[in-house]
Amino acid sequence: MTSMSETVRLTVGQAIIRFLVNQFVESDGETDRLIVGAMGIFGHGNVAGIGQALLQNEIDPTPDGGEMAYIMPRNEQGMVHAAAAFAKATNRRQTWMCTSSIGPGALNMVTGAALATTNRLPVLLFPSDQFATRNPDPVLQQVEDPTSLMTAATDCFRPVSRYFDRIERPEQLIPSLLAGLRVLTDPADTGAVTIALPQDVQAEAHDFPVEFFRPRTWRIRRPAPEPIAIERAAQAIRDAKRPMVVSGGGTIYSLASEELRAFASATGIPVSDTQAGKGAINFDHECAVGGVGSTGAASANAIADQADVVIGIGTRYSDFTTASHTQFKNPDVKFININVGAFDAAKHSAEMVVADAREALVALTAALEGYRVDASYTAEIAKLRDEWAEATRQCYTVGNQPLPAQTEVFGALNELLGDDDVVINAAGSMPGDLQCLWQARTPKQYHVEYAFSTMGYEIPAAMGVKLAFPDSEVVAIVGDGTYQMLPMELATIVQEGVKVIFVLLQNYGFASIGALSESRGSQRFGTKYRSGKGELLPVDIAANAESWGINVLRVKTIDEFKAAYAEAKEMDRAVMIHIETDLMGPNPPGSSWWDVPVSEVSRLESTQQAFEDYVRDRAPQRHYL
Repeated sequence: MTSMSETVRLTVGQAIIRFLVNQFVESDGETDRLIVGAMGIFGHGNVAGIGQALLQNEIDPTPDGGEMAYIMPRNEQGMVHAAAAFAKATNRRQTWMCTSSIGPGALNMVTGAALATTNRLPVLLFPSDQFATRNPDPVLQQVEDPTSLMTAATDCFRPVSRYFDRIERPEQLIPSLLAGLRVLTDPADTGAVTIALPQDVQAEAHDFPVEFFRPRTWRIRRPAPEPIAIERAAQAIRDAKRPMVVSGGGTIYSLASEELRAFASATGIPVSDTQAGKGAINFDHECAVGGVGSTGAASANAIADQADVVIGIGTRYSDFTTASHTQFKNPDVKFININVGAFDAAKHSAEMVVADAREALVALTAALEGYRVDASYTAEIAKLRDEWAEATRQCYTVGNQPLPAQTEVFGALNELLGDDDVVINAAGSMPGDLQCLWQARTPKQYHVEYAFSTMGYEIPAAMGVKLAFPDSEVVAIVGDGTYQMLPMELATIVQEGVKVIFVLLQNYGFASIGALSESRGSQRFGTKYRSGKGELLPVDIAANAESWGINVLRVKTIDEFKAAYAEAKEMDRAVMIHIETDLMGPNPPGSSWWDVPVSEVSRLESTQQAFEDYVRDRAPQRHYL
């Protein structure tokens, strides 16, 4: 047993690693290491600080801790995406730390921080910073502000982090790390935790109290709902004629899928899902009506248009979920929001149930004992489900020529992936098609980042998810546009021997923004990979992937794709299946809207017509009060 006054002399970098290897997280009786490893790219900011600490930990781990695994990535943004994907896959129970040098290395992490915070995913970032002493001022890569010498490039992290601090004296590390880990393990406040480290402070020694490094277990709380909140929510549901559920990522993170299914089975209330919530209820449940909102299924959107009570569970109500506030058209619609965060629970003037989703669903199901929606509503739900199942089948088997539609590739993957396998995607037209069509059987199977809609997420995310699920097939669907944004973590995947399957859809353009441009009168300007003469650019993405060390299978048809997938499953290293798809679709039938303003005046007829359409389509837009 150590004395409270006993100290150990360590650098700040060494203290960080010694502290983190002794931090654990507990949820539902299971305990794990909170920070499972470090990803870092080293430069003059951190090579002799955290870099030295990681080296020392690897060669000579401290007796009171463990080893900190290390992965060398290729891009700072990519490593944060990998950490966020790992956190998402583990339902926010674990994550990685990421360290960078100062200047551009640090700022490369800003996009990753924003993705993590927007998606409510815990990541721990240590960007390096200028000298705290200001002796060599300005240093290489320092951004100077003539109005304040306190301003640094790392201030860019402030608006995209849930917690930000800059350590300018070694003893500041103690309260800062403790405060940061509170945020990482808080289900309501979690996101990017950024602790900027001046490069001189990283290497500075201090007599830290040994007590600081004792093992700590942070418990992820499950706040119970207030009885009065459940009572009021239950009464509002009993008074409703057409209630519906919008299930978001919070349902999955709280491990409430079983309780959601039980709630739906008992009450007959239809359940729609967001991008983050897909799979919380199995697609073939009698009450599952599919994705809701701008890229939702016609089945869910038809119900949403007439719903009189919307029960939001663990959702932040993005504009895609609400179709930019045009989706819930009933003038008298009311909201009941179950959310661990009061900020989200209060949205749309809702009846607030501030609680863990699982605890609230158990209490609400009990409070609604004996209640069930009208038989006519149940029949309508069944009819809409059957109609959308047929529409999905047609999209999956459209037989487009001469190139297959991307929906056909999704249909093949939906058939081929097992319940414990994972499909990954992010920005572009693909997330819209996937939310609309994908038939998720488990909460684990569907992994789409759409809160920040970040092109380039898929490749590093595949690595992060595979690190979390080494025994599952992890399939990342990548478009040619997103591939060119951030392909370099392919080298890291090969380096670490991570077996993932990439499905590269090559259509020589930005399919999503091209379609949006056309619908808004901008004629797909600047969205096709063509020369000035309209010829395809001679970019061979398959060959590029091979140059990173990835095995590539080139296919042309859906039958060839299915055969290639079977071959890829048998491989023990990363593989890419390359297939050309039609840039122009066809896409799933739209049933909702998204607000993207159109130029109010123009000499172009296409823009003039688009503005007329825009004025008409935004007419239902309103605040839900």
